[in-house]
Amino acid sequence: MTALVRMRLTAFVRGGRALAPLIAALALLGVIHGGGQSPAAPAYGYSAVMLFPVLAWQAKLVLDTEPDGQRRLARLAVGARREAAAGLLAATILGLGFCVVALLVPWWPFHAISSPEPGSAEPSLAAGIALGVLAHLLAVPAAVALGALASRAVTRTVRNGLIVLVTGSVLVVVLGLSGSVAPWLVPPVMATARALSADQLPPAGTFWLLGGWTTLWCAVAFGGYGRLRRSRS
Repeated sequence: MTALVRMRLTAFVRGGRALAPLIAALALLGVIHGGGQSPAAPAYGYSAVMLFPVLAWQAKLVLDTEPDGQRRLARLAVGARREAAAGLLAATILGLGFCVVALLVPWWPFHAISSPEPGSAEPSLAAGIALGVLAHLLAVPAAVALGALASRAVTRTVRNGLIVLVTGSVLVVVLGLSGSVAPWLVPPVMATARALSADQLPPAGTFWLLGGWTTLWCAVAFGGYGRLRRSRS
């Protein structure tokens, strides 16, 4: 399975498919951080929200890079579960790489992260960075799950895949707004950004709740992805 993950990463990068999501991510980060300085926690919280659809799109591209015939051969060679897991792992690795870029860009070239003023109730700089890392780590598996559900192996056609990808990305924002009637239908990307934008650091239980919410949502999404792949292969 390790060789299969390496092959898919190599094909995605060398084939040039990595350029489009990378350019889109850098453009979004420029919009977010180019307007001036802000505390680390809210800056990174909104960065995770804005990057979510790009991460999902990248995951879909990774899973769609391999031709259908080659994917079936890989499935016969290593087994259905390992073949599916290899694609998800490759998408996750690339998503984590994007998160590293997202965490570094505010420092250079934009210098967009400000330190809290002495005596303020804002989280310390170290705490804000740690919360920013958490926000991106919560966004990656959910984005990979959405990209997987939009992949060609599940949706069969480009049109259906784009519908799933765009609709899912929009619903993550709309249903994640404060006062939403069904926020549990989407991963807590917006809820995490709101928690990081609060004037005071939320209690630790809030982040445990967000982590559990993300884990449960991703478990359902990945389970659905696995069942759909088995039924449509």
